[in-house]
Amino acid sequence: MSEKPILAVTLGDPAGIGPEITARTLAEPESGQLARGLAVGDAPVLRRAVSLLGLDVEVNPVSTVEEARFEPGVIDVLDLGIVTEDLPWGEVNATAGASAVAAIEAATKAALNGEVAAVVTSPINKEAIWAAGSKHLGHTEMLGELTGSTRFNTMFWVAGLKIFFATRHLSLREAIEKITKDNIEHAIREAYTALEVFGAEKPTLAVAALNPHGGENGKFGDEEIVAIAPAVEAARAGGLDVVGPIPADSVFHQGLQGRFAGVLSLYHDQGHIASKTYDFDGTVSVTVGLPILRTSVDHGTAFDIAGTGKASHGTMRAAFRAAVELAPYAPKLPGIYPPAR
Repeated sequence: MSEKPILAVTLGDPAGIGPEITARTLAEPESGQLARGLAVGDAPVLRRAVSLLGLDVEVNPVSTVEEARFEPGVIDVLDLGIVTEDLPWGEVNATAGASAVAAIEAATKAALNGEVAAVVTSPINKEAIWAAGSKHLGHTEMLGELTGSTRFNTMFWVAGLKIFFATRHLSLREAIEKITKDNIEHAIREAYTALEVFGAEKPTLAVAALNPHGGENGKFGDEEIVAIAPAVEAARAGGLDVVGPIPADSVFHQGLQGRFAGVLSLYHDQGHIASKTYDFDGTVSVTVGLPILRTSVDHGTAFDIAGTGKASHGTMRAAFRAAVELAPYAPKLPGIYPPAR
């Protein structure tokens, strides 16, 4: 790209730590050297965070991306005009939920219109967005509806390894029921496509096993025999470089050692525990299958420390820098994952 990309960074729930970690990240000179960061939320919320943290920056409210100054010592914010007075820290609030939803909508619209190269999101509170009238389970589902995508999924990126999820927000019992040959084969194809989309050449994708020791030939469960291995073989027959099932207690370590470009986790916590234990602050969430680029922190609103200034912005810094690194791939996303018309 000939000039620094513009990244829309949402403030998340105003009562949580999102405004704090966004302010810290956008105030860092290094962030301005990498990209043009534009906060998206309510100017009073950002000002309160800046004051709390004692940051020597000016908050500049704008109504359009074009109005942003992108100058050192200035944090531009696409002002929503929803939160006009201080809200209690660390409490579920419908107004805060409405602000969080509006920020996602505004940032997504800017990305779809090509005004920004990527969207970087701060954490939201599900109870707050539901109190505001949203029916979505979270960010990813909301982004899917806003972009008209039906292929969206989550990719974690940690220490160069990309981790995908065959199932996400399901109980463990429900997730196991979803482990069928067809579902795993579909998840493999989508994960492999994402690896190629984001620059991996001739990638190898490993598929994690479900049961201890990979099932021990059926002694500890037969999902590997009846579903996972057949899906891997079908993908290999289709020309994809896929290996597995590999026992989950070693596959992520092998991936972090560089043996694979990506690992397909079978359920939510299988991949989350591996990545966050290795590097909590360095794990970045990327939503794949969208016509826009979206990166995110991989944690919640931390209501228990909101407003104390104690929140680490390491995950937001990592998400911001990941968006910079992936921004060159953003222009080809609409062709691969076309938005609804």
